[in-house]
Amino acid sequence: MEKVKKTDAEWRKQLNDQQFRVARKKGTEPAFTGEYWDTKKHGVFQCVCCGEPLFDSKTKFDSGTGWPSFTAPVDESKVALETDESFGMARTEVMCSRCEAHLGHVFPDGPAPTGLRYCINSASLRLKENEKP
Repeated sequence: MEKVKKTDAEWRKQLNDQQFRVARKKGTEPAFTGEYWDTKKHGVFQCVCCGEPLFDSKTKFDSGTGWPSFTAPVDESKVALETDESFGMARTEVMCSRCEAHLGHVFPDGPAPTGLRYCINSASLRLKENEKP
């Protein structure tokens, strides 16, 4: 996989203000406000920055948190995990492996089969819809 590297100025030209703040500066959108938190549309959620396929709608579930939640990425190699100790707590940050965009965090409180909850910001995603689930 070829890595995508751009300057902040290049990212700013490509992304809107919220996408830039969340994906490039590790921000978080308010709960229950993002475009995809309650969507039931079918398809593949791609990285808003580089278009890398990240999550399939088949693994999306309603976690009640107000952010899109998934049990697994389309492939483990598509996401990178890193310890995040901001805000006085230890969490596991989820990033796009291709461009290092901040996606959200993963928690060990999800449903079967993985037991994981990938809690992802809508601002970091773009849905490529398909008709079949």
